[in-house]
Amino acid sequence: MKLLLAGAALALVTFGSALAQGDHYVNGYTKADGTYVAPHMQTNPNNTRADNYSTQGNVNPYTGQPGTKPLYPNTYEPTPAPTYSPPRFERVPTPNPYAPAKTCYYGQPC
Repeated sequence: MKLLLAGAALALVTFGSALAQGDHYVNGYTKADGTYVAPHMQTNPNNTRADNYSTQGNVNPYTGQPGTKPLYPNTYEPTPAPTYSPPRFERVPTPNPYAPAKTCYYGQPC
């Protein structure tokens, strides 16, 4: 009898995983901010939101809840205009090569 139950369970797991290739189980975990996320089923990651349970138009087969997130979220966020400051040039005195040489005497500032 145990062998029959084990075989039935194995068949169910194999058959069930063949039907649900697009999702997987996620264990419960605690976020960095202390929020606990309960265990749940999640669609496998891919490059589209169209097949996510939470997308509008889809229904989560495990909870029966309709999706609430838009397929194409408004990702436009205006960026602030760059600030421009003209370069500041400081006038640094340069020695005049044509000026007569200074004569410094001992003990006197030059």
